[in-house]
Amino acid sequence: MKKRIWIVGGSSGIGLELVKKWLLEGMYVITSARKSSSTKELLALKQIYEKQLQIVDIDVTSIESVKKAVPQAWKRFEGIDVWFYNAAVYEVMSTEEWNVEHFEAMMQINYMGAVRVMSELLPYFEKEGEGRWIWNASLSSYFGLPLGGGYSAPKAALLNLAESLQPELSVKGIQLQVINHGFVKTRLTQKNSFDMPELMTPEEAAENIMKRTKNSNRFEIHFPFKLSTFLQALRLMPYRISLALTKKMLPK
Repeated sequence: MKKRIWIVGGSSGIGLELVKKWLLEGMYVITSARKSSSTKELLALKQIYEKQLQIVDIDVTSIESVKKAVPQAWKRFEGIDVWFYNAAVYEVMSTEEWNVEHFEAMMQINYMGAVRVMSELLPYFEKEGEGRWIWNASLSSYFGLPLGGGYSAPKAALLNLAESLQPELSVKGIQLQVINHGFVKTRLTQKNSFDMPELMTPEEAAENIMKRTKNSNRFEIHFPFKLSTFLQALRLMPYRISLALTKKMLPK
């Protein structure tokens, strides 16, 4: 049987590229976002892949929307083999630009959205006794960097949650994996005015994700190499060193 994949956050950027690549590989894909049913790119793909592609709207900030979307997505192909959580928002904020609504939006979508969906989806996977969850986090989950704390804090929470859930889910037959990737050229990172080392296109990021998840059972998949190595090292350093280094990243 072909793999049945549900991607939440599949209407643009990395998510849209993954949808395209999975369809080309013959996968059955359910793609969801807040306005996915009116997204031109997805509607065009639906014309080509009528039997392979299903579109289900979901607002991950609303438990009512999640409760409605989860059974719809499950029924479209009579089950789901892989759930991929990719929904995210991002705002750059200095202390002078703090906006509580931006903090709340990033927490609600980047972290709580995954919690809402998994809470409704878990009983379906438990009944099947097998399945795979992949959460797209970020290398920013390793260490908080200047201007990006509103984004990296929920991503760090998502990574921490995955670490705590992996043992419990594994005994239920559910494989949980986390993707920690670096900078990707999307509408989100266009907000950055600083240098973004090893910047990737959405196509490159999606290709990396597909290749590295296809035959891998590793809990964490991270790339690109140089940036991930630097941030891993930063996490292990004494704070007097790591914070002195990140202080140098502040805009002049």
